[in-house]
Amino acid sequence: MTVEEFQGLIKVVTDAIADKPIDDALATFLNETFSPESEAFKAIEKACHTGMKEGWLCENEHGGIKYGRPIKPTPDLQGCSVDVVRMKDVKGPHHTHPKGEIDMVMPIEGNAEFDGQPAGWKVYGPGTAHHPTVMGGEAFVLYLLPDGAIEFTR
Repeated sequence: MTVEEFQGLIKVVTDAIADKPIDDALATFLNETFSPESEAFKAIEKACHTGMKEGWLCENEHGGIKYGRPIKPTPDLQGCSVDVVRMKDVKGPHHTHPKGEIDMVMPIEGNAEFDGQPAGWKVYGPGTAHHPTVMGGEAFVLYLLPDGAIEFTR
């Protein structure tokens, strides 16, 4: 698996959501179109495990959270960057999403939920903020960030 192949898997999703507002309706669309049982979801999930094993995904660690940005904002992904974190029963650093955040939640063990969301998609609209939290086990969370925009609170 290469980063380019990983990007190709994600492009299927970003092409499907092009020009859609980042809101609750988008979360519904993603959970219906790219459910955890879908081929696309499973392929991205498998790629996350592979990337972790190969060392090009989640290559950084801080506060018990493994993280990385394998893909910077690119027109090929509708201007989104791709960040992936691996979290286990932990509360992450507070941050704001100036342009929104689209999250793909992939439990690894237990009944892991990301901000209350089990396997599937969670969407935060522009201007929202939170402490990303995984409880009930361990999970990968893939973040699509328009223009790579994220602001960590000091």
